[in-house]
Amino acid sequence: MHRPWRTGAVLLLVIVLSACGSAAGAPRPSPTDSTTPSITPSATPSSSPTPTCPDRVLAFMTQDQRIGQLFELGLANDRLGATEISLIRLDHIGSVWFVDRSYAGVSGIRAVSSAVQAQVSSATTANVRFFIAANQEGGLIQAMQGAGFSTIPSAVVQGSWTPSVLQSRAAAWGTELRAAGINLNFAPVMDVVPPGTDAQNQPIGVLQREYGHDPATVGSHGVAFLTGMRQSSIAGSLKHFPGLGRVVGNTDFTTATDRTTTVSDPYLQSFRQGIAAGADFVMVALARYTQIDPNRLAAFSPIVMTQMLRQSMGFGGVIISDDLGDTAAVASIPPASRAIDFLSAGGDMIISKTSAPADAMVKAIRSKSAQDPAFRQRVDDAALRILRAKEAFGLLPC
Repeated sequence: MHRPWRTGAVLLLVIVLSACGSAAGAPRPSPTDSTTPSITPSATPSSSPTPTCPDRVLAFMTQDQRIGQLFELGLANDRLGATEISLIRLDHIGSVWFVDRSYAGVSGIRAVSSAVQAQVSSATTANVRFFIAANQEGGLIQAMQGAGFSTIPSAVVQGSWTPSVLQSRAAAWGTELRAAGINLNFAPVMDVVPPGTDAQNQPIGVLQREYGHDPATVGSHGVAFLTGMRQSSIAGSLKHFPGLGRVVGNTDFTTATDRTTTVSDPYLQSFRQGIAAGADFVMVALARYTQIDPNRLAAFSPIVMTQMLRQSMGFGGVIISDDLGDTAAVASIPPASRAIDFLSAGGDMIISKTSAPADAMVKAIRSKSAQDPAFRQRVDDAALRILRAKEAFGLLPC
């Protein structure tokens, strides 16, 4: 829906249009497509405040476009089909991800990524480009394969290298992703699996997704992976906060439960290291932590996201969900409740593997935003965080 404009808002837009330059800060990686329309600045008196680029983009967005930025939609069969195009145009979906393992190679994936970025327009995304993501951890969790993609060993193997070697190799893997048009990797895994328990830990240990069995090893190697990816202009996402290394069960098939981790647990140190290293995203687990918030999954817990991540750890980036569209852990919860509860608890970006739940979640957020000014502000705050992350990777039109 469109937010009504008032006279004051019009005056603000006049200031916005006259502001020059983009936000100050670290240099941004160059966007892969130079044809994206831009917001052209003009001269302004030096005494006037200069809104940041994300602020200016947000000001020009409709409320529906802001809501669309909160979603990362799965590409069925790793293709941009009619359903995905419809959701981009009607729901203004702002980011996508490759769901399945693909052997199409760099050139094949690049064709899909380019088709996605071609959907950018003033009407769909307010000229904001897409985060295009994949799960490229290594070992059994390497979605992008085929010509041009290296075979990446498991995290257990990566953890045996020195951090400097891992950083260098991660930068090379990131270059491959960038060549394929991917700019966000759902990695590194910061979960710590206690020594000797790999066989009992279904989501991480059994799949050899951990860098080691202590927080220091996991943290140092996760930071090396994250840093290498960022050197190649790939955003990274720490996962799965507050850790899946001690859960019983797998969130893909059931509700996983951790009866050990506390709000000040030593095993959280790996996440603290990643946040200190400038992580762009933190992915929250779809598990239940009885010592933290026994009544809610982590992805719906204000204790986990607001108290622990924001306040205690000082994370200022994007809090992203694990898949809220097609995961067994949330199957009994209506899509509308999943979206509202995640955002209300402090989350920012919603991953949905499938399109139908994503559409239902978009509509639920629109409805609540229209009725609840405080929730509408929460939506705007989340959208602004995402735009700030996109600015860092050259995805904004200013």
